[in-house]
Amino acid sequence: MPTANEIAHAAGYSVRSIFERFPDLDALSLATADYAIAAGQAQAPAQNVDGDRPTRIASHVRIRAQSCERWSPLWRILTSPATQGQLAALAMRAKAVRRANVERLELMYRPELAALGALQREQLLITLATLTSFESWDQMRGGFGLSPEAAESVWRSAIDRLLPSE
Repeated sequence: MPTANEIAHAAGYSVRSIFERFPDLDALSLATADYAIAAGQAQAPAQNVDGDRPTRIASHVRIRAQSCERWSPLWRILTSPATQGQLAALAMRAKAVRRANVERLELMYRPELAALGALQREQLLITLATLTSFESWDQMRGGFGLSPEAAESVWRSAIDRLLPSE
């Protein structure tokens, strides 16, 4: 986490100016997280929800990959043990982002999920949410050195294999 001096310097403001707007760094952190989450959601509207299966998978993966590519650095800060220990409110925001990912999965793969019983549906959603998480993206990109295109291909293939036939 950056210091107040580092934040002020990067923003081109004085430290005093920062604290005139935010009572402390925790409030600034929460405001930053809220802004980033709203911006991320606005930049990633669901597309091709009524398309055929390959179109829905490709659309979902492309949008999710763009979000992960853009927001993974902030996600690492948001979910780091040090940050989570300092601010329980950040942990709640991380949960909300994860829930939004599940809601997107439910929307994009409604036809396939409709064929499943409640337990199978829940287990598949957990699997898909884990597969398309920021952590998964970070592992493919940083851990395995995949290009964005190669990582998207992995996701498309895995999602298609995991989803039941309609």
